[in-house]
Amino acid sequence: MALWDRIKESASTMQTQLLAKKNELTSGAFRDASMAMCALVAAADGRIDPSERQRVAQLIATNDVLQNFPADDLHRRFEENLDRLTRDFALGKVSVLQEIAKAKKKPAEARAVVQIGIVIGGADGDFDKTEQAVVREACFTLDLPPHEFDL
Repeated sequence: MALWDRIKESASTMQTQLLAKKNELTSGAFRDASMAMCALVAAADGRIDPSERQRVAQLIATNDVLQNFPADDLHRRFEENLDRLTRDFALGKVSVLQEIAKAKKKPAEARAVVQIGIVIGGADGDFDKTEQAVVREACFTLDLPPHEFDL
């Protein structure tokens, strides 16, 4: 199976798993952690392309799980996390990982946050090494084994 096909299949599987848990994913911790994850993946390579912002905006608008929350609130939280990362990536990353850690108390939420990171990372068809590395780091922050997500 080609890498592109595996990425698409993995993102599709993650999306299906997220949808199955929609009613469990309604806490503020999940909301904050998922937007922090989106920002971390978008900024993984040290720059934020307009296409990455667009991918997250599209996810916010169309993802059934994220529709548990007001879209403008999600967008604002995403942008605040991006601002932290663009001002000082190393310091911003610490802050963003703290936001992600909010989901640690509930394993279903923690897994869903990682799955959202994979969905965002694979949205352009190239879940590259820098994106995989920050998602793997988020796994460690959430006390989840990266191999559970094929990372």
